[in-house]
Formats: sequence, C-alpha cells, structure tokens
Amino acid sequence: MKRTLAHLVTVSALALSVALGAGAAQAREFLLGSELPLTGSLARVGQGMHEGIAVAVEMANRSYAGKHSFKVQTIDDETSPAKAVAAVEKLVGDGVVAITGGYGSNIIGPASEAAQKAGLVYITSGGVSPELTQRGYPTFFRINNTDGYALAMIGLLQDLGAKKVSVVYLNKDATSSLAKQVNTALTAKGVTVGMHEFDGATSDFKPLMNKVKLQDRPDAIAMVGYENDYVGILRASKVLKPQVKAVVGVWSLATAQMAKEFPDLMENVYGTSMLPYPVEFTQPEAVEFAATYKKLFNKDPDYLGQFGYVQTRLLIDAVVRADEAGTLGKGGLPDELRKTDANTLIGRVTFDRNGDNLNFTHRMGQHQGGKVVLVWPPDAANGKMNFPAVPW
Repeated sequence: MKRTLAHLVTVSALALSVALGAGAAQAREFLLGSELPLTGSLARVGQGMHEGIAVAVEMANRSYAGKHSFKVQTIDDETSPAKAVAAVEKLVGDGVVAITGGYGSNIIGPASEAAQKAGLVYITSGGVSPELTQRGYPTFFRINNTDGYALAMIGLLQDLGAKKVSVVYLNKDATSSLAKQVNTALTAKGVTVGMHEFDGATSDFKPLMNKVKLQDRPDAIAMVGYENDYVGILRASKVLKPQVKAVVGVWSLATAQMAKEFPDLMENVYGTSMLPYPVEFTQPEAVEFAATYKKLFNKDPDYLGQFGYVQTRLLIDAVVRADEAGTLGKGGLPDELRKTDANTLIGRVTFDRNGDNLNFTHRMGQHQGGKVVLVWPPDAANGKMNFPAVPW
C-alpha cells in the first residue's frame, strides 16, 4: 500500500460513536504529532513503534470517551535526519500539542532540537544515546536508555560464561556508546574483548568477520547495530562459520518480523526483548493492549509496539492532567510528564530532570523455531535457552 507523506491514525468508528453519544460537545480533541521512519533502513522498527502509537490512541479514546479525544498525525522521516527536522517543523505548523516517535539517536537528536525550539514535548523510545539527555532540553523525554540495553547484554554474556567476546559495532553515537560500555564492564570482569568498528556504508562484512574468526577466536559475538547490520554480519558469519557458542545483539533483533523475514539467519540468536513471541499477557492493561493490537493490525504485538504504546499513553495521560489543571496552553506539559510515576508494560517509569527513565531495564530473548523465547534474566524467562547454539 502506497503511503502518503502525512496521514492520520484516527479512532475507530465505534469509539467515535461512543464519544459522540456520551456528549462530545464537552470533549476536548487533541492532535498529537509523530515523526517516524516508515521507509528507509529503519522502516521495520519505525512501523512497529507506529503501530504501538496507534494502539495507545485507540485505547485512550475508549478510556477518556466523552471527556477527551485524541488523533495522531504521522509523517515519515524516511530514516533521514534532515527530513525528520522538516517533519517536526511541519507538525509544529499544523498545531500538534506534542510529538511521540523517532528512531535512531542521530535522527532523534536534530528532530528533538527542532521540537525544543518550538517549545513542544518530544517523547521517544528510539534514541538511547547518553548525549540526548545531556543537552538540558526540558521538553525531551525517553522511556529507555543505553544502560538498560548494556546491562542486559552484559548480564547474559556473563551468565553464558563467555571468556572471550568480539564486539562488532556500528560507529554511531548510541551504538558506539553501548559497545564501549559492554567492553568496559566485561574487561573489568576478566573477559578478553575484541572491538571491531564498522560504518553505515559497510555492505560486505566478510573481511571483518574473518578477522574475528582468525584473530579473536571468541566464545561469543556481540553485535551492536541495527537490522540491516545484523543481517549482514550473520550472512557473513554463516559463510565463514566462526567457532563460537553464542551470537548476541541488542535492539530491533529479537522480533517476530526478523524471524519471519530471515528464518535462516535468526535461529538461536539472542537480542533484547520485553516480550516473548507469541505474546503472553495476564495483566488487564496488557491484555487490552494485545487485543487492541490484534484488532487493528491482525497480529500479535512485539516489544517495538509495546514501547510505542507506553511512551504515547504516558504522554496522553500527561496531556489530560495538564489540560485539567489549566496549564497545557501555558507550557505546563513538561512539568506534568515529570510528575509521572507509573507501572507500565515495560515496568516502572519516572523521569528525572533530564527526561530520562532511570528505572529502565531490559530482557533478552532468543530466536527458537520461529518464536522469540525470553531467556534472561532467569526470573523473567518463559523458556530455556539453546546453548551452545548458533545459526550455522
């Protein structure tokens, strides 16, 4: 289906009829903005977050029916920092009350700066670089960060008993920061670490992976990049067949979409994931989230949708509080977000003075037979890990 540059994700006809029947004359309607990569190299993750945002709007319109209603205007940034800035500026001009979305720290940086200049809140789960929360922007918020991902990767590698690890990482801010954090922590534990940097233009990973195979001879490979990087690294590794016991990655890897598109590459690979696939929920909000997701998109959610949902629902709830307090039109939304203390689908979320959620921790999933099984930490696991095991 061809996408237009901007499109509206609106509530269902049922939710609209309920709102109208409850006296929509008194209801306040709010327009949220969303800038996301729906095309380009980050399209898969952008689509996942986009779906979670839509679920948050649908559920909020049910819970606030007759009092408040929400729409979201989404613009595809095409995985381009310049187009992300243009998207934010367009959304500002269209009168959105805040922005939810963004993926990739190098894209979110300039996009959130444009939002800051306009005095608009920008909330995300797609930018974990430490520098993003060191700029002193009172309008920037995120629900996750590098520490949560790094601790999950480090914890798994330690529990696997890896003595030699090759870290293969993309030389961008967020990926470099995470790779260096993993290196520092593992080295302090007596693990021998080989660091191998590559840039975004790399398409043939065989020379790099041959170096890993012949020089490092690691127990495990740790990949820090994005979807296309993982695919390239795993394809090269499948040809060269390094004698390792585990292959571990971080974001955008342990997802249903990657399992479906690259089943020959994903088997036994680990990646960060809050959810198993197929999803298993028992908590009431989570059950409603999964049912709404299924209704809107005819599939089970993965953790990317879960993140998009959480960031947007927290934003919507803060918009309602600010509106009811009479501060929304007076720049009061950032203050309301900082009052957040919520138990969410990703755990407890609070925001410090820099807009960071220091409660964030992650889990590790493993691709097993087309499923994603949570295997770390042990108290969150819904299955046993395959170890030693690799895709080749």
